[in-house]
Amino acid sequence: MDHISKKFYKSFYNRTNGFIPAKPFSQYMYPGDFFQIQNGEIIVLGNIFRNSIINVEDVVFDNGIQLNPASWNFNEGVSKTYSGRDNGHNDIEGSFEYSKQLLTFDGFGSFYFKAETPESVKFANWSDFQQELIIKMTQVMYSFREVYIVTETATAENWTLAIAGSDKAELEIAKTSENFGLVDIFGHTDSKTIQARDIEVHLREDKKKPNFFKGKKLIVQPQKLETFISQLITDRTQIAPWAATFYDYDFYHDTTFPPPVTQNAQASILDMLQANQLNPNTALQYFSWTNTNLDDVEKLFANYGN
Repeated sequence: MDHISKKFYKSFYNRTNGFIPAKPFSQYMYPGDFFQIQNGEIIVLGNIFRNSIINVEDVVFDNGIQLNPASWNFNEGVSKTYSGRDNGHNDIEGSFEYSKQLLTFDGFGSFYFKAETPESVKFANWSDFQQELIIKMTQVMYSFREVYIVTETATAENWTLAIAGSDKAELEIAKTSENFGLVDIFGHTDSKTIQARDIEVHLREDKKKPNFFKGKKLIVQPQKLETFISQLITDRTQIAPWAATFYDYDFYHDTTFPPPVTQNAQASILDMLQANQLNPNTALQYFSWTNTNLDDVEKLFANYGN
């Protein structure tokens, strides 16, 4: 179920302007929650208000922000292969008409998502307390080197998701109420699933639960990282001549192309600081916040390949 939803998560981020579904889907994500991503799972560790890290009186919330409903209704790899009205009969209602649609999915991970009346709650004055949060999260109350903060949470009146497990997946749905023009009935509150074939994920939520979020992540200040990498590169160019004189062995030394230094060195810069160099007075020189992005979505599937 984890790998199969990767395509949906990436598309969701792009379609909704940066929102990410909780993982697992059933997890609640409240503004102020702080978490880490471990083995492809979101581990919520606390909340900056409940844990008394930030005073709620210092924070302004924007509540009930209306989101573009068109951005919360999308699919990928799904075709509507049948759409029409059929007749039915039962002993209570007698004869009746109903709308029916057959959705076919073209492969593993193809999906259909629809949400009604999405809206969000977010921090309106993040800049007023973000620096205080860095100091407390990295020095005063905790010693985080990697952490995320939920800054905006989205809900919907209801939402429906179907993800295919193969290229033979089908979903047959029907609704008995009037449906003029045979518009799409996927996700309608009174629609029912008649048959599902090779549908790996089929979820429906009809309560306004905070299952979607935007966030900030703690990073090393870009200027500090650039300086550190520059120093590493300079040091790398001196390794070969030093090793040639130090080791009593005939190692081959390539002085033309020293070992590369990548952006992954970010994790090392903090480990290389001398004792007490990082403290509450210097924390803001080393840390900053940046928006969550597709790299963070990828981390949710780090253990499941591509």
